[in-house]
Amino acid sequence: MITSLGNRGVKSVVHLRERAKVRREQDAFVTEGVRMFLEAPAERIREVYLSESFSRCMDNPARPGSDVYLADVKEKLTGMSYETVTDEVFKKMADTVTPQGILCVMKMYHHSLDDMMQGQQPLLLMLEDIQDPGNLGTMIRTGEGAGISGVVMSKNTVDIYNPKTIRSTMGSVYRVPFVYVEDLAESIGILRQRGVRVFAAHLKGKEWYDEADYTLPSAFLVGNEGNGLTDRIADCADSYIRIPMAGQVESLNAGVASSILLYEASRQRRNGR
Repeated sequence: MITSLGNRGVKSVVHLRERAKVRREQDAFVTEGVRMFLEAPAERIREVYLSESFSRCMDNPARPGSDVYLADVKEKLTGMSYETVTDEVFKKMADTVTPQGILCVMKMYHHSLDDMMQGQQPLLLMLEDIQDPGNLGTMIRTGEGAGISGVVMSKNTVDIYNPKTIRSTMGSVYRVPFVYVEDLAESIGILRQRGVRVFAAHLKGKEWYDEADYTLPSAFLVGNEGNGLTDRIADCADSYIRIPMAGQVESLNAGVASSILLYEASRQRRNGR
């Protein structure tokens, strides 16, 4: 039982949670909660920590039905090394106000554009300087639901390993390929050369989003929450598309707009347009 906040492992987890630089240096990130543990690929788990109360609950489930997920946790922990810490120490390690009592240190992912081009008709989301961690996590989760091939992000997009982003993905971060690129315009050019048509979500779009054809290899460009796409990046697209707005609303939240576009592409691909 770890009881000290000065424990080296505890301090390491706190630093990983709080600092993107440390995550990059250690090639690791922190995930928290039962669902994130159960969905985590076992081969990518480096360390597991349980709170004292959670460890007790695994042997004596207190709530009706809680033994169902606790049994799954016990089964996955079989043969896996883990540390138990006091509840006070766990609260220091956790990012949430009411932690569930289990967290993991995971190996980072390293994807490439090639990983996203494996299918016959790739569907990509390309993001320029998205800043809200919750927005990014929602986009990744929505992308998985819509059948996306991957997410390409500018280097100034918020860190995908930010704890809030990780929670917002609800496990999709384990399964959706993603990559940060130094020059988004260059990556757009590479994709276009490989037959991907790039659509920029833009207020100057002349074509409604549901009029374009996304059944062929496609990518959606979505810009920063406050400023949208820069002219430099938008001009790299094959065409501008626009979501119609009623009333005095000028535009939608970047995460909501991405969802609409991705599910329109999903609908077209299911129905053959």
